[in-house]
Amino acid sequence: MAEHGEEQQSAAPQGARHGEGQREFGHVSVLLESAIDFLAVRRGGTYIDATVGLGGHSFAIAKRLGAAGRLIGFDKDPAALAVANQRLSEPPVELQNDWPAVTLLHASFAELSERLGAGEADGVLADLGVSSLQLEDATRGFSFQAEGPLDMRMNTQAGPTAEQVVNHLDEPTLADVIYEFGEERRSRRIARAIVRARPIRSTAHLAQVVSAAARPMKYERIHPATRTFQAIRIYVNRELEDLQALLQAAPRVLKRGGRLVVISFHSLEDRAVKEALRAGARQEQWQILTRKPVTAAEEEIERNPRSRSAKLRAAERG
Repeated sequence: MAEHGEEQQSAAPQGARHGEGQREFGHVSVLLESAIDFLAVRRGGTYIDATVGLGGHSFAIAKRLGAAGRLIGFDKDPAALAVANQRLSEPPVELQNDWPAVTLLHASFAELSERLGAGEADGVLADLGVSSLQLEDATRGFSFQAEGPLDMRMNTQAGPTAEQVVNHLDEPTLADVIYEFGEERRSRRIARAIVRARPIRSTAHLAQVVSAAARPMKYERIHPATRTFQAIRIYVNRELEDLQALLQAAPRVLKRGGRLVVISFHSLEDRAVKEALRAGARQEQWQILTRKPVTAAEEEIERNPRSRSAKLRAAERG
């Protein structure tokens, strides 16, 4: 979990940007229209963007809130928050005098329950996974497609790095991490190869070691290092623990009739969301709005290949 961070109040409007502004910062918000539709934003309400990222979903929410509304954004990544702060400080000209109060928090969404009171929010949105800002910056170490340091931390100011995990976990524990968080059946073979190759200092070196150990399976369409990189990233950032904390907090912080919308990008996340919503529905906490997850249309996938794996689930607080 990220440590408690500073609160960042969005600055006064400095200019104008038109439309939803999905591409203004080199980032395309996944399932934007579906997310906003399911969130059913009410003017004057209080909405939480639990993963503000570069501000795409937040911008679309803010446009609908009005001056009486309130938007609170959480993110572990200080670099993303800086971009989002700029974006959310520049409403369209026609909304200069009808823009909500925006507060950005450098914190994990696992802290939702600590930061908000019971029944305070009308909606919570969480777009999970890694942002384009993180993936495309080789110095962050999230991608095996470019040489970079083994970091992988969303919060660059705290926590162990991927290099520490890769070089210091014992072999059985490393194998368990790769199996559990990467759903990688070749985890023991990969962990053995990593331990033998230590010290591993770069993304390219790790990808090379994993690729040599995890010979591609027949019909495998992804890079052989994909699941291992995912597993280490999830472990470094405590992603599944934080998600469970968010799912537990959401019913408490939402008003009756308030909505939760979660966009996930791999089966571990989607399974956790599905199970939490079903369990809540049995206790009459949730009314599930998506019998099956909403996925991207072919047009969106063409425009943004990252959306291919996205699954959206939504529920209304009972």
